[in-house]
Amino acid sequence: MTFLEILNWTIQVVFDCIIFYSFGIKSLAYLWLGTLLGLGLHPIAGHFIAEHYVFIKGFETYSYYGPLNLITFNVGYHNEHHDFPNIPGYRLPEVKKIAPEFYDNLPCHHSWIKVLYDFITCTEMGPYARVKRKTKYTREWAKASDRQSMLDSKTN
Repeated sequence: MTFLEILNWTIQVVFDCIIFYSFGIKSLAYLWLGTLLGLGLHPIAGHFIAEHYVFIKGFETYSYYGPLNLITFNVGYHNEHHDFPNIPGYRLPEVKKIAPEFYDNLPCHHSWIKVLYDFITCTEMGPYARVKRKTKYTREWAKASDRQSMLDSKTN
């Protein structure tokens, strides 16, 4: 574990202890159950899987064009978000409307419930059905204090 991971866990445990001491076990259970609901089999949690899991070979990012975009700040317009990350979510439907030639022919999802169903029942799907890339830099580079000299030595 890295220092930041340890720090993150420490802060979370301290925060949970403060919640428990101040408000009791029901408040803490509310937070835990909310997390499980948000990341579990709830339909809106389907967006985590829908965005970056490989459903069709050759495509690694997918958009969702369904009614739940109305309550999720258009998080389903994922390809549009990747193409234009600085455009606010409420404007992403306009991107698709302005440039249909770029988005209408891409595979997409229309139901997060179907995404969850396919994820559970399809034998090719699972937690490892994601595109993995080799990183450009090593862990040593990330920890190094003098990154510029390491970059210079790689280019020479």
